[in-house]
Amino acid sequence: MTAGGFQLGVIGSLTLSVASSVAIVICNKALISTLGFPFATTLTSWHLMVTFCTLHVAQRMHFFEPKAIDGHTVILFGLLNGTSIGLLNLSLGFNSIGFYQMTKLAIIPFTVMLETIFLKKRFSETIKFSLLVLLLGVGIASVTDLKLNLLGSILSALAIATTCVGQILTNTIQRKLKVSSTQLLYQSAPYQAAILFATGPFVDQFLTNRSVFAHKYTFPVVAFIILSCLIAVSVNFSTFLVIGTTSPVTYQVLGHLKTCLVLSFGYTLLHDPFTMRNVLGILVAIFGMALYSYFSVREGKKKGAGGDALPVTDKETEPLVATKDVSDTKKTNGVAHDQ
Repeated sequence: MTAGGFQLGVIGSLTLSVASSVAIVICNKALISTLGFPFATTLTSWHLMVTFCTLHVAQRMHFFEPKAIDGHTVILFGLLNGTSIGLLNLSLGFNSIGFYQMTKLAIIPFTVMLETIFLKKRFSETIKFSLLVLLLGVGIASVTDLKLNLLGSILSALAIATTCVGQILTNTIQRKLKVSSTQLLYQSAPYQAAILFATGPFVDQFLTNRSVFAHKYTFPVVAFIILSCLIAVSVNFSTFLVIGTTSPVTYQVLGHLKTCLVLSFGYTLLHDPFTMRNVLGILVAIFGMALYSYFSVREGKKKGAGGDALPVTDKETEPLVATKDVSDTKKTNGVAHDQ
């Protein structure tokens, strides 16, 4: 693939990721908040099962060729990603919204730290500075109350660790084994769905005191569940695609862009409460993202020209599926891959 074609592919995957993630946030906000279906972990298992079924049909129609991956690798990878989603949901259930947002913010620095220590990747001071500005802006815009408790803190730490490792592995497996995002998602989705399908109803009942099996499934609820599952196919595919073509830190940066977009959407169309603090935070975050993009492109060109620029690596933590709108002020059983 030519450099121009690769750049177009990256831009296309980023655009698809943003559009599909914002769409699923809108859909799930209606499903959870308006229609009263708070079973996000179980919903995520359905998302992954529909994703696998869709990819299986696509494979049978020869849209892509499946590629065998070592069984232990794909099983452990799938279980790890499924566990990270469950832990993010539990973290939200046992922590305040503000602390949950801090958990998400912590994914970028921890991803940078893990890649630096274990993968020997290096990040320039300008990249680190732009990430700091980005995190500051998102923190100002979305973090409100910070209430600490021991169990919630432990769950958040486990969620951060599993999410960081899972996203780094997504990138590493695709590069080392030379498999595409579609091939990896096709192989791992059944295991991610299985662990969430088995544990989701219990996690949801624990967090909501309601049973997913006893819920009244009206036509609007079923229609929005189906729509959410269909959009999730695009979300899950674009997540793997972005991480495979860029890096975990870039994916994290993209996730915070989605956060700002959802906050803006909630204010302009849904008339959610909005303050000057939200406006200031979004502007600072956008400035940080602009700096990050500028420095990444500049250093990439220097590296390509044979300069001494440090390699830029990035990717993010946005849950596989977006179900929690950070503009909500009440706690819902949301999925950590929300934007």
